[in-house]
Amino acid sequence: MKKRLLFGGLILSLPMLIGCQPVQTSTLNLYTDRHYEVDQQLFDAYEEATGITIQVLKMDADALITRLENEGDASPADLIFLTDAGRLGRAKSKGLFQPFDANLLPDNYPEKYTDTDKHWLALTKRARVLVYHPDRMDADSLSTYEALASQDLRIATRSSGHVYNQSLVASLALLLGEEATKSWLSGLIERFAIRDPLTQSRQPVGNDRDQAKAVFANQADVAMMNTYYMGRMLTSSDPLEVEVAETLSVFFPNQSTTGTHVNISGIGLSATTPKQEQAEDFIKFLLATSSQRIFADENFEYPILNDMEPHPLLQSWGPFVEQDIDFSAMSIMTETVYPWMIEAGWN
Repeated sequence: MKKRLLFGGLILSLPMLIGCQPVQTSTLNLYTDRHYEVDQQLFDAYEEATGITIQVLKMDADALITRLENEGDASPADLIFLTDAGRLGRAKSKGLFQPFDANLLPDNYPEKYTDTDKHWLALTKRARVLVYHPDRMDADSLSTYEALASQDLRIATRSSGHVYNQSLVASLALLLGEEATKSWLSGLIERFAIRDPLTQSRQPVGNDRDQAKAVFANQADVAMMNTYYMGRMLTSSDPLEVEVAETLSVFFPNQSTTGTHVNISGIGLSATTPKQEQAEDFIKFLLATSSQRIFADENFEYPILNDMEPHPLLQSWGPFVEQDIDFSAMSIMTETVYPWMIEAGWN
């Protein structure tokens, strides 16, 4: 009932969000690597109110970017919606975006979450935190990402091939420099917890949920993971995931230094779209307070707009200081740091 009321209110407010435009029968083609039910619900709400269908092509990010490259000038894509600044930076570097009109940003939008050339803008954000078992570990023993490389801890995390970790390392490279970041990587991998059963070498595997499960099962002391996974596990149909999320605690690193790493999901106009105005109207819809509220409440993502409260679960963890970095620079830096991670032995 709550979800129906949320989306019903959103549909009723849509004429104001898109400037009371007449209903049009047309289609916008959106390419995305996101796989969340809430996205499709928002797309459906937009179509119901405007008559404009959001035709979605959903693929893994690397495959999606390759497809857009192969389609070239013939691509039917109007909008590209990707998770992580690293993927947005990769798409921009390949010329897949065109600038949007900066006037579409509402007054309470923090400009730091946009590309410097206005090729993409963030719609949601999430923090990359440390998760631990409070019965086996005290939060006072945790402090910074940097400290993990020298502490006697078993660390669970994804592989170096995942962009979430590449962006974390990119953010540290911007803050600490190349030499310090490479030194940190060398120490960190010595503390990876999960071992390959055949070679006994440390081989990070699985997604963020798997890292939390490793801590719960006492295979690791701390996991690096994104905040929204904790919310999604709490509402999972899998009883184990619910138990894991109810048991573990969240720690925001670097609160006395450079702040916790935050990343984004962002959207931009395809370089090939002839429907710039319609595509920008759809982006305005996704930036509206009512849409941002739904991203926050249904998918446990932090709202991108100033002065909007996150979901009560996220509020219960308390406010936190974010890294103060240039997201455009970080989006480019991910490709630089990935070879460093491989060289250090982060498989």
